[in-house]
Amino acid sequence: MIYIVALLIVILVIISKSPKLKGIIGEKSVIHKLNKLDESKYITIHNVTLPSALGRTTQIDHIVVSIYGVIVIETKNYRGWIVGDERSEYWTQVIYKRKEKLFNPLRQNYGHIQAIASLFPENSNLPLFGIVSFSGRAELKVKTSEEVVYASKLVRTIEKYNKVLLNRGQVEHIVEVIKSSQIVGKGVNKEHVRAIKEVASTKREMVSKNVCPKCGNELVERSGRYGKFKGCSGYPKCRYIFKG
Repeated sequence: MIYIVALLIVILVIISKSPKLKGIIGEKSVIHKLNKLDESKYITIHNVTLPSALGRTTQIDHIVVSIYGVIVIETKNYRGWIVGDERSEYWTQVIYKRKEKLFNPLRQNYGHIQAIASLFPENSNLPLFGIVSFSGRAELKVKTSEEVVYASKLVRTIEKYNKVLLNRGQVEHIVEVIKSSQIVGKGVNKEHVRAIKEVASTKREMVSKNVCPKCGNELVERSGRYGKFKGCSGYPKCRYIFKG
């Protein structure tokens, strides 16, 4: 018995120190919740890698397709305070006195939505909605009008979308196109991670030179309600901001 307890402790320690394992556990938990949706109304697709802009890829945690529209879900299995707003490039995870940055998941999910939209160039009015789901281990202190919810409220949030916008034939077509567009095979995840790191590195370099990574205009220092930040000189045409 003592050996079983010791083994469980070791496993828990390994999980607590592995972001990848924590992410997998978080996604499995969300899949379990999404399985509660009425299968006659909703079709769910998980862990989808699609082509994105500039020859890159985008990895989507969950897509829910129904007559009420296409809902794109980004899941985060973080703990501690999560602080941010919809305009910031990065949010902050606060655990006691330790602070870590995470890329704004709303922006991340917007990229996912754009990747799906690009699969249907003939339908510019495709009803696409985004939800960012955090595990109950986090305490959300986010200022946004977008859907950022705890995983426990995910199904309820999805069911808020109850206006019929698609017919069954359109739903089946959307699912078929998404599934047939998936990028599969060995090395896909590694290549995706490499591309993300490359983009992040390029952005950091541009910001350090006071160049807007979104449009190429100069970044200027501004003061706002919550302190100083770098903003694009092309505002309001470009609303890029960076809070260091």
